Amino acid sequence: MAGERKLQILQALAEMLQTPTAEKVTTAALAAHLNLSEAALYRHFASKAQMYEGLIGFIEQSIFGLINRITTTQDSGSAQLEAMIKMLLGFAEKNPGMARVLIGEALVNENERLQARINQLLDRIEASLRQSLRIASAQLETRADATLAANLLLCVVIGRWQLFAKSGFKRMPTADFTGQWEMLRLVFAV
Repeated sequence: MAGERKLQILQALAEMLQTPTAEKVTTAALAAHLNLSEAALYRHFASKAQMYEGLIGFIEQSIFGLINRITTTQDSGSAQLEAMIKMLLGFAEKNPGMARVLIGEALVNENERLQARINQLLDRIEASLRQSLRIASAQLETRADATLAANLLLCVVIGRWQLFAKSGFKRMPTADFTGQWEMLRLVFAV
């Protein structure tokens, strides 16, 4: 029951982050949304930072589970890259509240360790992209420098997430993906 209630709290937090307004989610508002007292929230989480850590943990598990699936089912480095970028954009599109966490918008004025954890997550995504670029290079699918190209691809993803959140979730991250991927393929000769 306690685990189920924790999950309900995290789902409610994610749901509240999906509102297009950039209002800060307070524990009082979260408790009211769940028809609970703030004390009831704190029986499950020691702090609001712990709640955000739970969301970040969900994001990490989801994204890296999907990345692992992509890298084990796709032999081609360029196919891995395309699938990863599409998945990262689609993840944010399906989880708008998580997009606000990924770009750090939801973490403004929260504990700084939360942004540090997101930065680590982004570093791990970049490392995964770099590895696929190295595979693509070994397969003669690209001549691009893996470090530079991985960083540029991460910037594209973060930029698409940012546009999505800042547009009030109207500018879909996956919009025009096929055409944009073709342009990126030309840049990287992937």
